[in-house]
Amino acid sequence: MRERAVSGTSEGPAPAADLDRPVVTESEIDTPPRTEPRARPPYRSVFTAAPLAMAVVDREGMVVSANDSLAALLGSAPGELAGSVAADLVDLTSDARTWHAYREVLRGRQSRLRCTRRLKHPDGHSLWVQVTVAPLPAEDRAVLLSVADISSRRELQARLRHLQMHDPVTRLPNRTLFFERLSAALEAESYEQSGTGRIGLCYLDLDGFKAINDTLGHRVGDRLLAAVAERLTRCADEAGHSRPSIPLVARLGGDEFALLVEDSTGTEQLAELAESLLEAVQDPFDISGQRLSVSASIGVVERHAAGTTPTALMQAADTTLYWAKADGKSRWTLFDPERNAHRMTRQALASTLRPAIDRGEFRLEYQPLVGMEDDRLHGVEALIRWNHPQFGVLTPNRFIGLAEEDGSIVPLGRWVLRTACGQARRWQLDHPGEPPIFVSVNVAVRQVWDSDLVADVAETLAETGLAPHLLQLELTESAVMGSAGRPLQALKALSDMGVRIAIDDFGTGYSNLAYLSRLPVSVLKLDGTFVRGFQYDDRDTSTRPNPADEVVVEAMIQLAHRLGLTVTAECVETSAQATRLRRIGCDTGQGWLYSRPVPPDRISELLGTPGIQAGVGNP
Repeated sequence: MRERAVSGTSEGPAPAADLDRPVVTESEIDTPPRTEPRARPPYRSVFTAAPLAMAVVDREGMVVSANDSLAALLGSAPGELAGSVAADLVDLTSDARTWHAYREVLRGRQSRLRCTRRLKHPDGHSLWVQVTVAPLPAEDRAVLLSVADISSRRELQARLRHLQMHDPVTRLPNRTLFFERLSAALEAESYEQSGTGRIGLCYLDLDGFKAINDTLGHRVGDRLLAAVAERLTRCADEAGHSRPSIPLVARLGGDEFALLVEDSTGTEQLAELAESLLEAVQDPFDISGQRLSVSASIGVVERHAAGTTPTALMQAADTTLYWAKADGKSRWTLFDPERNAHRMTRQALASTLRPAIDRGEFRLEYQPLVGMEDDRLHGVEALIRWNHPQFGVLTPNRFIGLAEEDGSIVPLGRWVLRTACGQARRWQLDHPGEPPIFVSVNVAVRQVWDSDLVADVAETLAETGLAPHLLQLELTESAVMGSAGRPLQALKALSDMGVRIAIDDFGTGYSNLAYLSRLPVSVLKLDGTFVRGFQYDDRDTSTRPNPADEVVVEAMIQLAHRLGLTVTAECVETSAQATRLRRIGCDTGQGWLYSRPVPPDRISELLGTPGIQAGVGNP
């Protein structure tokens, strides 16, 4: 029993001598020391009449005397508290830490104890009190227990905290309270002792809310948010039925909401919740006499709580919400680690792209462009590779798009142009007895807009000594066909300089051959999708495709020739393809039949070869 522990019996029976020890009385507390020349103020009267509830407690933890204020606070009659166990009166035994500190004060080893306790009044209501225990002078062999009623203060603090932690528009928990709950849920003691050890999150954003808010005003927008909050709360209540806990619904700001599912049972539970949220939001709302419709995009994350942080969980949810919007909105999307890894890789590449140019991490490989009639090497296409220190060798499709987005395509394009032209000039000098080959370089439209491409080409040709007709610049069909203003002027200036302009991947975009007559274009490169239709074998009639494929390509080649253009076929992989392309008049072929992209020294070996055999350029 606590009473016996407080009285000292928990540490053995009290010594017999202690039974005769004088009890410290109220009168003794008021008695002034003999050393003082003047009498003390009337402390007993102050103790009795003080509005602060107080009691004198002996070193064994028993109440020696208590004033009327303490009796009234605890709902006891005056004089009934003497002889009571003080710790039981104010609940000092409810936790081990407070109980230990209290005993240390009684023993004189600690100067003071202050704590807050919630007490039960005999009439049934609860009250919050602040308890202070401090020693009296040593000769009194007692401590003073004071109890202050702080219920009103606690209620005010609770109201202020509620206002601080809840959104005034929807009355839902706000971002601060949400992250407080999320952090608590991810603490080890929260999920290790009970529950599933998993956590789930639905991160929701309204589609079309901004238009309603902007056109109908913030007042209508706020009412719509409040109505959405009611529906989300109803979904959470239904989802929490027959489960240990109800998902927490919070408004994180703007038109963003979150539902936190503690002790989730797996992705199926989160998927069901997300589906119910979508259905709830999609039903029209009647706001201020108007029928409004919105939808929602939801990012769903479900995982083990162990090893997860609030930041990591919210980043995953935010990324998944972005996927849901990018995939068409009005849907929910589950977090995909592989898709996220690709996104993280993309971010890592974007952040290191510009420095990689200065560090010399890029190199060029060259793929032969072979004449269909003579099988001789006529030129090469320069293809860039990134020797990334972390991800290995990367092909252009992994980083060119990033370079175009952040503008690093301009310095990267200059490097490719200088390197390729310099290499072409070295081949020419190293093989003076052979016809010089041209080099084809890919150019992004942003290079035309964000830099002076004409000046860059002129400077490069002057520095390397390469003749203009030995340089070919490739632009995509969609970029060239829509050229106007500055891009068109640049293309004409380059053509006037003697540089050849080629349209890459022709046939995948506009395919407006009539427009070609007004462009300074000299070469068409047929997209590989056309050439793949020529892979069938004459001996295998079961694999013969629609003959219309060959008719279409032949017509394109004939019309290009009438416009004075030459045609290069990409993705030539079989002899059957090469034979048919040659028969319908294609000028140049490029593909694995002849060679994969190879280093410069391998091209040097091919120069002077009478005829390039199938695959001779492949390592």
